[in-house]
Amino acid sequence: MANPNPLQFMQQVRAEVGKVVWPTRREVVLTTIMVFIMAALAAVFFSLVDLAIRSGLTAVLASF
Repeated sequence: MANPNPLQFMQQVRAEVGKVVWPTRREVVLTTIMVFIMAALAAVFFSLVDLAIRSGLTAVLASF
């Protein structure tokens, strides 16, 4: 396929951008809040896993 000239390219870009369905402000805020909540839950989970592994290793190494 041949490369379109710059004017055709810009027209095609504008046509494609016009097809994009942009999220509402409410959707953006809710999604952002959900991301922060999931990041916090993941941090707590991995902290607890780290604590459990550290405690287990300390117990095993202390028994020698």
